[in-house]
Amino acid sequence: MTMLNIVLFGPPGSGKGTQSERLVSKYGLIHLSTGDVFRANIKGETELGLLAKSYMDKGQLVPDEVTINMLRSEVMKHQEPKGFIFDGFPRTNPQAQALDEFLKELNTGIKLMLALEVEESELKERLKKRAEVSGRADDANPEVIANRIRVYNAETAPVKEYYAAQNKLISIDGIGSIDEISQRLFEAIDAH
Repeated sequence: MTMLNIVLFGPPGSGKGTQSERLVSKYGLIHLSTGDVFRANIKGETELGLLAKSYMDKGQLVPDEVTINMLRSEVMKHQEPKGFIFDGFPRTNPQAQALDEFLKELNTGIKLMLALEVEESELKERLKKRAEVSGRADDANPEVIANRIRVYNAETAPVKEYYAAQNKLISIDGIGSIDEISQRLFEAIDAH
């Protein structure tokens, strides 16, 4: 069975969350957000969750191996999945390689990396609006926003290159209505 595994990238405010939901419902995929997986493991006090927390409590990055193992246990929970959307992972080339190796064990791999591209000025506008609606304090501070975008760009650039080298990177114009952007994503997936 061929699985449709997608890595979805997008800077803060690019509409990644909304588009993930649409891809999940159209293609029957399972959405794996590393943030959610981390929180669930820490809250559930799983062995991996406690291990991750021990690093976080010291202010250290959780090692890739721990993160991959958490994702692995999440993936293994699903019987004959149609595929997964990886959200917030991989963030580094070693993580991308580890993900490839793990998926190869399951006789599958990443089909596409879809990157939502939105100009910084537009992201800042969107996040400002989101802050007004949702009251998310981290969206309201322009310095925090600029830093989040900077970190995103610095982190993802090498990972984009990694997938580009495998001819799996597709940049999607993230400007327009939610429906227009969904349509671009669907077309990119259906064309492969």
